[in-house]
Amino acid sequence: MLARSGLIITALAFLYTDAGAQPPFYAAKQLTILVNYDAGGPTDLEARLLSRHLGRHIAGNPHITVQNMAGSAGLIGIKYLGQVAPHDGTVLGYFTGAMQRYVSNPERFNVDFGTYEFVAVVPSGRIHFMRTDVRPGIKTATDVVKGENIMVGGLGPQQPKDMAMRLTLDMLGVRYTYVTGYNSSIEGMNAILRGEVSYYAESPTLYKTKVEPAVKAGTLIPVFYDPGFDGKNFSVPAPMKDSTILPFHELYKSIKGTMPSGQLWELYKSILLVNGTMYRTLALPPGTPKDAVNALRDAVAKVAADKSYNDEALKLMGDAPEYVTNSTLNDEVRAALTISPELKAFMDAYGKRAK
Repeated sequence: MLARSGLIITALAFLYTDAGAQPPFYAAKQLTILVNYDAGGPTDLEARLLSRHLGRHIAGNPHITVQNMAGSAGLIGIKYLGQVAPHDGTVLGYFTGAMQRYVSNPERFNVDFGTYEFVAVVPSGRIHFMRTDVRPGIKTATDVVKGENIMVGGLGPQQPKDMAMRLTLDMLGVRYTYVTGYNSSIEGMNAILRGEVSYYAESPTLYKTKVEPAVKAGTLIPVFYDPGFDGKNFSVPAPMKDSTILPFHELYKSIKGTMPSGQLWELYKSILLVNGTMYRTLALPPGTPKDAVNALRDAVAKVAADKSYNDEALKLMGDAPEYVTNSTLNDEVRAALTISPELKAFMDAYGKRAK
């Protein structure tokens, strides 16, 4: 198969040369989509779906493959893109949690993440849920504050998902034990289905395919979702627009009678601003040619409007990812990578408390 792909690429190169025309940037090239988590998880699922439709929207129709590079809660793949991968537009990162990892631990990046070239972002809408067999029995979302011996599963103390779960439960005054070290979303998901942990959070992609059946069976119950936040106003992510699940601040208000406030709330809003609006990032290495960046931004926008892509996404995941892309995306992402020193210090201390 690889040999045949090579022949096709060579033939295309000769075709453009003979015609005397300037070939499209991706003519006679192959594109690898690099995923920073294991195969089978929601990030991988979205990336592989994209790979099946992206090529026909790129001038030159490059051959596209997907490569998984998990480890260190997603950090290894992110760093590989900036440090090792060729900077010629042939490797596109499809990452989860990259923004928050950089904000939390910029010292762990040998290459400044803000210098990457950003193709698209996907907002979060992450849904928090728990087992109904937690004592004394969980029948509604507000019962979370009554739960006993709640075991929260996580990927790592500095992971945005883990930070969001801990912050919101702490604001609600819920007593829980935090169990970290799961290597992927799938591992965490399997842990709650087995009863190994009793509380978890996941993106709409995995929620609709794995969690909703368990909700219908009465094993799991949704508690709230993480809303969008632009620094001033909250918004409803596209996958949650027809949902009866409340955003966190509305659930908090229904339990406490007032809006959240204080340092925990400010840190949670920071996570929403950085990670909620840019939960997944599609990025190229620093210095990638502008023609490659523009070609991929244009292609992702076309995929998002492609009926065959949306039909497959609906069948496979229950909904299609909400890709956001534009010509000023680099500036928007880089502006979101900065938080105040005071909030950064509190974030560091809060993360260490989980260890």
